Amino acid sequence: MNIVSTIKEVRDAVAAWRKEGLTVGLVPTMGFLHEGHQSLIQKAVEENDRVVVSVFVNPTQFGPNEDFEAYPRDLDKDAALCESTGAHLIFHPEPEEMYPDGFCSYINMTELTGALCGKTRPIHFKGVCTVVGKLFNIVTPDKAYFGEKDAQQLAVIRRMVKDLNFGLTIVGCPIIREEDGLAKSSRNTYLNADERKAALVLSKAIFHGKEMVENGEKCADKILNEMKAIINAEPLARIDYVEMVNMDTMDNIDTVAGTTLCAMAVYIGKTRLIDNFIVEM
Repeated sequence: MNIVSTIKEVRDAVAAWRKEGLTVGLVPTMGFLHEGHQSLIQKAVEENDRVVVSVFVNPTQFGPNEDFEAYPRDLDKDAALCESTGAHLIFHPEPEEMYPDGFCSYINMTELTGALCGKTRPIHFKGVCTVVGKLFNIVTPDKAYFGEKDAQQLAVIRRMVKDLNFGLTIVGCPIIREEDGLAKSSRNTYLNADERKAALVLSKAIFHGKEMVENGEKCADKILNEMKAIINAEPLARIDYVEMVNMDTMDNIDTVAGTTLCAMAVYIGKTRLIDNFIVEM
């Protein structure tokens, strides 16, 4: 496995693979990889001849006073995980490689991005779409792999690929959880012992809401109210949002129907965590 830092090196590697008739998978990440990322890499390795993992903390998706500088980084650990899982190339550029002087071209979606995380992180998806679009153009993968924990991001990327005619397939992969239910996240490392325990209210609320739906409840307000009550009972938790939306449009719904996303963002102390469940009716 090789680690490269320039766009030219990635393109040269992919060009050599294409000459051999090989398929290419891409797993975009911000690094500090865990078992959730590993499951994406594993899936990519199973479905492609060669796999590129990008490790890049993308500055354009962080707003003022967010955790860009503090975001955890450990390239040696990431490289060991990638190599053991079967990846072939890590693309680890500096910000200047991706955004050279004078950079002024962005992908700005007008739908799907204003709801949920977009309400409190208004520039986030502009940065996500731009960096992912650049990675698609640099790597030209056959398939790209994203986790369902970031369900809104997955929906946004799928729409971008459709709207802008990117010639690849987007593969969504299930949420990977700790044994006690907490969704795997690089930001879990921010939590102290008390906060780590308190963070379980997210998965507790998710499991309860999903169980309500499975037992036949379709009223969104009733489900959401019970989920919010679970979270509000935890003193260290502060809700950013808990909402039910149509997965395709991100519009709020009154009744569970079609493909429904129930998503939440909750602050545990100063750490913002997300979780969700998706149901098909």
